[in-house]
Amino acid sequence: MMRWLKAVRSSLQRLRDLEARSERIQIALGRIEARQTANATSLADAEFGVFSQWGEDGILQWLINRVPIEKRVFVEFGVQDYMESNTRFLLVNNSWSGLVIDGDAGNVERIRRNDVYWRHNLNAVCAFVTRENINSLLAESGLSGDIGLLSIDVDGNDYWIWEAINCISPRIVVVEYNARFGSKRAVTVPYDPKFVRSAAHYSMIYYGASLSALALLAEKTGYALVGCNSSGNNAFFVRKDVMPENLRALSAAEAYHPAQFRESRDARGNLQFLSHDKEGELLAGLPVVDVTAPRK
Repeated sequence: MMRWLKAVRSSLQRLRDLEARSERIQIALGRIEARQTANATSLADAEFGVFSQWGEDGILQWLINRVPIEKRVFVEFGVQDYMESNTRFLLVNNSWSGLVIDGDAGNVERIRRNDVYWRHNLNAVCAFVTRENINSLLAESGLSGDIGLLSIDVDGNDYWIWEAINCISPRIVVVEYNARFGSKRAVTVPYDPKFVRSAAHYSMIYYGASLSALALLAEKTGYALVGCNSSGNNAFFVRKDVMPENLRALSAAEAYHPAQFRESRDARGNLQFLSHDKEGELLAGLPVVDVTAPRK
């Protein structure tokens, strides 16, 4: 029995060693890609992924080489177990520090058990983020004023939460947009502090805000839209007072990319692989808020 336990422990340790070695290779390849794309002439040409899902790692490396960053601190929420995220490469490659928030206690525990948690200056908090609690969550974590980056991806109240944030002033903001709302309409799902994407509609594509809605909010709060990833789900904004001359503010129409992925589901939870137009039709009758309309 003891021999069997030793064998199991030895196998688990070898597996952990392989995972650690694999991550080191991942990071090394990311550094090579970062050098190769440093002189890219556009945000889209800089895309690559190390820990990000859709090329955001490359875009952020490209942006931080252009936007002056005095406080290398990030905030990201909606990170799950942080194995895929927009900020992990900044943490391990560029020695940034930051706060990550997720609503699942199991996810947060996995983050805290991961080597990344003791090797780097990372704080993981378990909370379901709403516009009512976001500022207190940030303040309780010791964050205020100027920081480097804010990344928002909560599959729901993204617009409303960004609008509510007033205790930090990130120089770069990444926000997920829902390309199925199109490039012209300035709309978002109605605010619901308990919004959960899977419960809101069986299709799993009813969530978030259009790019135009986010662009209008950015303009109101002193940010410029500088581009979107080519997969059509993340928009990048830079605070206007630190906007470098070699970056250009774009309209939503200029920056918009339709979604290149197909994730709509039927009522039984099966993927349908609908076209972009068909996904748009599926959302047509669902309630949205026009952010250009007067607030009640």
